[in-house]
Amino acid sequence: MLLLDFSDTVIVATGEGLGQGDDALRRRVIVTYFATLIELGMRPQAVAFYTAGVKLVADDSPCLDELRTLSALGVRLIACRTCLDHYGLIDRVEVGEVGNMATIVELQAHAAKVVTI
Repeated sequence: MLLLDFSDTVIVATGEGLGQGDDALRRRVIVTYFATLIELGMRPQAVAFYTAGVKLVADDSPCLDELRTLSALGVRLIACRTCLDHYGLIDRVEVGEVGNMATIVELQAHAAKVVTI
């Protein structure tokens, strides 16, 4: 396993999939993205979820297994409470913590890199 240092990086997930294209492909690719982080030993400082990205931490997310693994490896997962409320998902969060935008902005401010997916 290749160990790369991603520990000073915050990943921001703003959609329920990755990239452009049909929804099934976007959801499949987001699963692959998180699985690849795990496979390569890349442990970001945190993954922040806001707007439609909060759907990734809900009970019907296609990448729950990967997010649970990242969390178990010590990666902090934070979902925006306002966004969860907007989508009616506050009671369906399966992984990570419910936070607020202040927490997310603070994480971004202290990160050497912020990667938006």
